[in-house]
Amino acid sequence: MFRETERVYTNMSILTGPMNHHLNGHKDLTKNKDVLKTIDPDQVWIPLVNGNAPCKACVSIGDEVKIGTKIAERNDHFYLPLFSPVSGTVTGVEKFMTSGMAQAEHLCITNDHKHEKVRAFEPFDYEKASWEEVLDFVRNAGMLGLGGAGFPTYVKYLKPENVELFIVNAVECEPYLTADYKNIEENIDLLRTGTLALFKLSKAAKGCVAIKEDKVEQIEALKKTFEGTPIEIRTVPDLYPMGWERTLVYQLTKKRYDKLPIEAGCILNNASTAIALGNAIDNGMPITHKYVTVSGDALNNPQNVYVPIGTRASVIIDAVGGYIEGTEDVLLIAGGPMMGKTIPNDKFVIMPQNNGLTVLVNRPKDEVKCLRCGRCTETCPSGLQPVRIQMSNAIFDEEELMKLSVMDCIECGMCTWICPSKIDVTENVRRAKNFVRTRMASRAKEAKK
Repeated sequence: MFRETERVYTNMSILTGPMNHHLNGHKDLTKNKDVLKTIDPDQVWIPLVNGNAPCKACVSIGDEVKIGTKIAERNDHFYLPLFSPVSGTVTGVEKFMTSGMAQAEHLCITNDHKHEKVRAFEPFDYEKASWEEVLDFVRNAGMLGLGGAGFPTYVKYLKPENVELFIVNAVECEPYLTADYKNIEENIDLLRTGTLALFKLSKAAKGCVAIKEDKVEQIEALKKTFEGTPIEIRTVPDLYPMGWERTLVYQLTKKRYDKLPIEAGCILNNASTAIALGNAIDNGMPITHKYVTVSGDALNNPQNVYVPIGTRASVIIDAVGGYIEGTEDVLLIAGGPMMGKTIPNDKFVIMPQNNGLTVLVNRPKDEVKCLRCGRCTETCPSGLQPVRIQMSNAIFDEEELMKLSVMDCIECGMCTWICPSKIDVTENVRRAKNFVRTRMASRAKEAKK
């Protein structure tokens, strides 16, 4: 039923020039529907991993846990605690594929459906607290990037020197996805708390919430919420990939940078991360649940859901009515259709950084040889040359791939979408990145011997 390597982009159109494209977002499928909050799985599976770093379980098989109990932690050069999203019993550990297409140990918790909670944190007044105390709270609360990266939040703020602009990213430019929009709609007061706490942590001269200009009603609600605070509401064009850090920083500051936004005097966090911090501050609760957009033309009832971390994709898809009858071949994408990864089955689970499940009918593509038209190069927001990268990877030329800055690819999907030959260019560049990454890891391993 599932296809792993193909991806389909339908009904999208160019309205603007290179690196500035408006996509038909299909957000109307879910934007105005109520969020489904009744999904209560019998088991959750918590991935014991953060990025490439393993997390060590703090509980044993047979232990009883409640919502908010600390169950694992990453404790290498970074620290990140993980918390139980359900009440119940720890029943096992199993290794299987994550939404990031990597094998990882998963801690299984059998849900007792009692929904018993434990307050993970004591009441915290970020306004009266010192900068060091706010940083320590963010660290111990397990805040991480909920916009896709999953990076521990506190690390961005360890040395906030010469920060000119703090940005909460509420752009959500990926087609189909409206999870951040619904999260803001339902938790705008928590967004205020979390944003102001992060602004204090950033030591920035100015702060803003960045949102696409078409979100007229939400823009007005945000202006009212942040009235009387140092936080401005800044609107940006409805273009893709406007939510990417480099694009957004340039749009707001007209500055470019090499590696990190701090080089341009900016610190960014996703809106859902700010809301999660607000929840930790106001309610003493860590990240246990996630807003996820479940959408696409292969589903009976696309909508947003609010689910415990560790819920299987198959459970969520069944809860929204399943696949459309007669659909035998679908693309199940963890994320949106542009930057998400197509997964070969629906057994993976929702991680904190997952914002969407996009399920599309797998339509045949009439792929032809590359026309050498250069449109992928003209379109690439990272300024790369995808065709040359593809050619260099075909002959395993690592040196040339590095000269072509292959690792700067953000896998936004624009080169595939724009390609008149219907080639999955993004996948080819992704393979090149994996090749270089493998070679680098191999050399590092040899150097340690």
